[in-house]
Amino acid sequence: MTEQSTQPESPAIKAESPPGNWERDILNRLAFASLNEQRRARRWSIFFKALGFGYLFLLLFILFSGEWSELETSVGKHTAVVQIQGVIDETAQASADNIVTALRAAFGNENTAAVILRINSPGGSPVQAGYVYDEIKRLRHLNPDIPLYAVISDIGASGGYYIAAAADNIYADKASIVGSIGVTMSPFSMSSFGFTEAMKKLGIQRRLLTSGESKSLLDPFSPLKPEEARHIKSLLDDIHSQFINAVRTGRGDRLKEDPAIFSGLIWTGEESMALGLVDALGSTSFVAREVIGVEEIVDYTLHPNYLEQFAERLGVALGKGVFSVLNSGHQ
Repeated sequence: MTEQSTQPESPAIKAESPPGNWERDILNRLAFASLNEQRRARRWSIFFKALGFGYLFLLLFILFSGEWSELETSVGKHTAVVQIQGVIDETAQASADNIVTALRAAFGNENTAAVILRINSPGGSPVQAGYVYDEIKRLRHLNPDIPLYAVISDIGASGGYYIAAAADNIYADKASIVGSIGVTMSPFSMSSFGFTEAMKKLGIQRRLLTSGESKSLLDPFSPLKPEEARHIKSLLDDIHSQFINAVRTGRGDRLKEDPAIFSGLIWTGEESMALGLVDALGSTSFVAREVIGVEEIVDYTLHPNYLEQFAERLGVALGKGVFSVLNSGHQ
């Protein structure tokens, strides 16, 4: 009997052990659950600390990179360049705010010998172009010793030429596209389309409710009213006159008296010289070297800061992560 008592209990015997053992099992499970929760909390703590340090590092990097860009513009005597790339629009890279900010920085540097506007734009908003035109005139008045030249690369049309007309002189390549001094409504609405006949064939009824008789102006699904067409034409003519006056003021007697200039047509850079739209042929480096006499070029253009965009997105992601953790803790 002594030998049998020293044998370990079989599973069957263990299953029939006193009922008090279930309390021990629950305590063990609670202990393990608490330990796992502590480990999970420790992992989240490490993760958020690492994320916080990374975010701080990015902010510092952006801060110092901005200082480095300022150091670049503090070189000696130089030619300042401001680029106008793409469509001129409030939400685009070539917005009036971005262009004007760069121009002010260029004129504000005591080592700026001259400013070159390097234009490669098909145009865009007449409002944005008008803002830039007026600011150029203001800055030239405040800084009479700093000339401003426009250099058209591939294209300087419509709003792009509107801005160029404010320059002291305009240069282009012989194959550049220049002109398009006109105004169109189609970029701002669907006025160039009418679907009334198609709707009739398809049996579609237009149900449009307005509180003003002209609130549905240029609605593409309704017939075009003659009085609305006359109103829009008058509006476009007014904007066109503003454009023409800006070009005439900027170009002066260099502009030839040719009605085709303001018809919306475009020309090559070589043809534009004969019309007085362009003064000479030349590139940015040519103007800096041969006209200004200062080959050192500093670009003042405001470029998209991808680090700032990344930091902003990281901050949003961090906020979502914290909210998710806090929300899961209350469930």
